[in-house]
Amino acid sequence: MESRRRDHEELAQEVLGLLLPHTGGAFRVGITGVPGVGKSTFIDQFGTDLTQEGRKVAVLAVDPTSQRTGGSILGDKTRMAQLAFDDNAFVRPSPAGATLGGVTRTTRETILVCEAAGFDVVLVETVGVGQSETIVAEMVDFFLVLMIAGAGDELQGIKKGVLELADMIAVNKADGDNVARAKAAAADYRRALHLTQPTSPTWNPPVVTCSAVEDVGLDEIWQQIRIHRAKLDATGELHAKRQDQQIRWMWSMVDDRVVERFRSTPDVMAIVDELEADLRAGRVTATVAAERLLAAGRAR
Repeated sequence: MESRRRDHEELAQEVLGLLLPHTGGAFRVGITGVPGVGKSTFIDQFGTDLTQEGRKVAVLAVDPTSQRTGGSILGDKTRMAQLAFDDNAFVRPSPAGATLGGVTRTTRETILVCEAAGFDVVLVETVGVGQSETIVAEMVDFFLVLMIAGAGDELQGIKKGVLELADMIAVNKADGDNVARAKAAAADYRRALHLTQPTSPTWNPPVVTCSAVEDVGLDEIWQQIRIHRAKLDATGELHAKRQDQQIRWMWSMVDDRVVERFRSTPDVMAIVDELEADLRAGRVTATVAAERLLAAGRAR
């Protein structure tokens, strides 16, 4: 599914076509949060709790990709020591690449493969960089935002951006001397949520505190995820939401393919280096360069 080779992509679509009747039964949960919030530790403990109650958990953990080298450490398995060796869990670290929103280009399709393989909970961990987190929210049923107390005013932009997407906010690391601060932060987020439009008319996003290290509050989070699923199932919202996601996915793939084919057009490739050199030298504006590239593409 992740291969960029054309023959692999064609085979992947054939496989997906056969698997589609066996998909759709899992809880699809997106988990995001600022760097340092403890996403990997949270998922490791949360997923372990779920496997211990008999569920099969797939974790699609996206690793940050270096903008300089294009490399990725893919170290999520080392940070999820319990799930990495759990027979009822599957952890797949994938490089984020150039995709905004901290998810790989093929994460949506990988979700379907995991569902067909029998995993009834799919957790998608994002990089948590605060860019286009809507991409994650539009491929899952439930969007969980992890926060920490005392993160500083510099993170307010990230917090504001995801609050409108959140189906639940959990203030993590509510342990030791940090319990009071975590509770105070949770109260602040509850007040902030009153100023946002809920993602569903039948759901008001709860705000809780938890500690992944001490395994406190994670059972309540799972309970809320199940309640959310039941409510959206009862109203038909879940089915409609997934249908809308499929349509947006289609147009997203169209956008990707159009840009990919445009950039590989011989006439575009013939002038792109020269235009980039002109841009660096200040001889043309970005708008003029873009128009010339578009004209070259149209000439084909």
